[in-house]
Amino acid sequence: MTEETAGTGWQSRQGWRGWRAATEAALYGPGGFYRRPEGPAGHFRTSVHASPLFARAVAELLCRVDEALGRPDPLDFVDMAAGRGELAGGVLAALPAGVAARTRAYAVEIADRPAGLDHGIEWRAELPETVTGLLFANEWLDNVPVDVVETDAAGVARRVLVRADGTERLGEPVAGADAEWLARWWPPAAEEGLRAEIGLPRDTAWASAVSCVERGLAVAVDYAHTVDTRPPFGTLTGFREGRETAPVPDGSCDITAHVALDACALPGGRVLTQRAALRALGVAGARPPLSLASTDPAAYVRALAGAGEAAELTAVGGLGDFGWLVQPVGIPDPLAQASPEDH
Repeated sequence: MTEETAGTGWQSRQGWRGWRAATEAALYGPGGFYRRPEGPAGHFRTSVHASPLFARAVAELLCRVDEALGRPDPLDFVDMAAGRGELAGGVLAALPAGVAARTRAYAVEIADRPAGLDHGIEWRAELPETVTGLLFANEWLDNVPVDVVETDAAGVARRVLVRADGTERLGEPVAGADAEWLARWWPPAAEEGLRAEIGLPRDTAWASAVSCVERGLAVAVDYAHTVDTRPPFGTLTGFREGRETAPVPDGSCDITAHVALDACALPGGRVLTQRAALRALGVAGARPPLSLASTDPAAYVRALAGAGEAAELTAVGGLGDFGWLVQPVGIPDPLAQASPEDH
């Protein structure tokens, strides 16, 4: 940890702030990263961009929710942190015609509505007041900004302060609700230099989102860790043009940190791997039989490509390790048959 002499210009005038405030401004403020025209897909690849199989799986999940709700009209689908609406469009395209005709789709994102988006998708900056259906938040919570703490030489957990150029120093000791959250979910280590990230804003954001669901299902998908496996140096990082980079809160890169999904979970919610969830929704990476290559070569090539995409979405050490926080509201869990430890 170093503290450099203050420089000149816009960055130095921003002063020292906690990582939460600095990230909020860098991602969502005027000229912030998430307001750029290229959108998230210009800088990193999510499951949505990896394969249309992901949208088809979410469409299957929406159909299961529809069945559990008794086929309401309308049936709501909310794509939370929608990027440029890729998931919402893919889900609508994958739905059976009868379900699609009843589906009211929302894409929730702070950026302007992208050109060419399906006119059947309502573009919003905020969640709808009520939802009867499926609220799906793919890689949203990891971009809800959090503060970072670091243990000092005396064993005290202090808030990490940062300038817009990425220079850091230690601030005040953590106290109040933040300290209580750390004690429960990420107890600070006594060793100097170890870090933690205060996930309380994400717990609050998730609870607020779930409160909009009158009946149905809310799902949050993110890289995650549990109270028994918290990383000793935290997970705060940046992404720019497809590559991981140092997190610098100047609007030039995405700033993200993995999510304590176990802390976010409300009563009745549970966390499972993406691998388990997608397999329960019919996405598997099994190769097609070789006999198909001789009887229908084109079908074999298509099936082989699909198997490769499914393997990427469910890969150990990759996208398959994402956590799915599944939160039913007034219906049975549509993924009840999926084991949280399915590998």
